[in-house]
Amino acid sequence: MPTQKTKQQYRLFALIVGVVLIADQALKIYVKTHFQIGEEINLIGSWCRLHFVENEGMAFGMAFGGTKGKIVLTLLRLIASGSILWYLLHSIRRGMRTSLVACITLIFVGAVGNLVDSCFYGLIFNESYYNIAQLFPPQGGYAPLLQGRVVDMFYCPIIDTTLSTGRHFIFFNAIFNIADAAITIGVFWLIIDQLIAISKPLESDTSEEN
Repeated sequence: MPTQKTKQQYRLFALIVGVVLIADQALKIYVKTHFQIGEEINLIGSWCRLHFVENEGMAFGMAFGGTKGKIVLTLLRLIASGSILWYLLHSIRRGMRTSLVACITLIFVGAVGNLVDSCFYGLIFNESYYNIAQLFPPQGGYAPLLQGRVVDMFYCPIIDTTLSTGRHFIFFNAIFNIADAAITIGVFWLIIDQLIAISKPLESDTSEEN
């Protein structure tokens, strides 16, 4: 029978997945049905913008071996997401720390958020070039199953300036979405959590010696 801690962790898992996935997909659908590719609006001055692009394959819009590569990449994402889910649920039953549940759940739901785009967006949307896309267009979508493109929209250049040489310089020009942010937060949280876990035995050993 599940313990109270296990039940709480299952609820935490469901809460994080629900909130992040709904927010991620709701914003992507809004952007896809209100913006053309390349269109943008300012959110916080010109520092944080909503700038609509679509990711063709891997990170930063890099392609991956054409159509076959795209299908392979999506299938690999499916396998990876399934593996993370199995590991997470199995570890919860075995008493994983709640902090680990939270950060791994963020990585999982971020992967799933982008996987939804890759699997289904080609089927349910038409193109966003030169026009605003429709959801469930009568003429059909822009790509078959597993060949959709990931919708990205947050553009927050930390430094955007012109150097003394006259060259335009931008630091952190990546365009990302809520799912990407969830993965990034989850990875950093996981690293910090592991560093804290490693340091705790050292601290206890030092206190015992004193």
